[in-house]
Amino acid sequence: MLDVRRLRILQHLAVYGTVAATADALHLTAPAVSQHLAALQKEAGTPVVEKHGRTLRLTAAGELLVAHTEVILAELAAAESGLAAMKGGRRGTVRISAFASAARTLVPPLFERLAGPDLAPDHGIGAARDLSLRLFVQEPDEALDELHKRSTDLALVHSYTVLPRSVPAAWEQTVLMEEPVLLALHPDRAGLEGLAAGQPADLSRLAHLPWLTPGPETSCYEMIQRACGAAGFVPDIRASSSDFSVLTALAAADAGAVLVPRMALPDHTAPLSLHPLVRPVSRTVFTVSRAGTGKHPDLRAVLDLLHETATALDGRGGNRPDRPR
Repeated sequence: MLDVRRLRILQHLAVYGTVAATADALHLTAPAVSQHLAALQKEAGTPVVEKHGRTLRLTAAGELLVAHTEVILAELAAAESGLAAMKGGRRGTVRISAFASAARTLVPPLFERLAGPDLAPDHGIGAARDLSLRLFVQEPDEALDELHKRSTDLALVHSYTVLPRSVPAAWEQTVLMEEPVLLALHPDRAGLEGLAAGQPADLSRLAHLPWLTPGPETSCYEMIQRACGAAGFVPDIRASSSDFSVLTALAAADAGAVLVPRMALPDHTAPLSLHPLVRPVSRTVFTVSRAGTGKHPDLRAVLDLLHETATALDGRGGNRPDRPR
């Protein structure tokens, strides 16, 4: 009979890539990991790993076992979530990985609500004061990777209409909100380009402008490249920063144009002329958790609060108008 503990070690090896990294993740020694893998191979009656240079890689049998192990671990997580819900306990820690603008706008209200004296029991979070949060600010790809490694419990990520994001089909996803991507310009520059207040902008007519973008390591950078590419040009990038408050400050100084998701607009900026796009680009913000974990009362409480916060933010237009201020 196959040992679930050893299957879990094999699954971690598939995720982390090396025996040493697997041992660190599971708080084991490297020799102990190797011994468990050898025992698993005996149980399976066929090799599950093979040497590849100085590392190990999964055989076809190993990949088959990992695929089934993912299902087994999801069922175990669902069982644990069900037991926790029956006990009604909410005294754990939920680790959240979120991209920067979500960490700035959606996550702080969670800390505030969980620190409050009374949380309405009809939301299922009446005993949540003992629940604590740990926040990690990460790009979506990194957040999903940490979720896969079980280093975080909830990934708060995004995708663009021009840049879809795929996640494992078995993982649980909840859409929180959709928001437009806006063109931000200095008001005088907008006037020179013939853009009236709130008028949709045709990017193909703005190819001559200098552009301000996030760093190339971000998906927002790729979004801008694709949006401009669809308009028929490669943007002339004059400044790069992964902080949208820097980019919008530069746009307010007439240093160039920037495409910015509505939620990423800073709360306080110099006057900007904001324009939707003739060919709309939007960003979907959603949560991802591992299969079987979404019904755990701790995670459920966080998901409910995130949904409330996102609904309120979306209903107010992200606290920001889609027109010049």
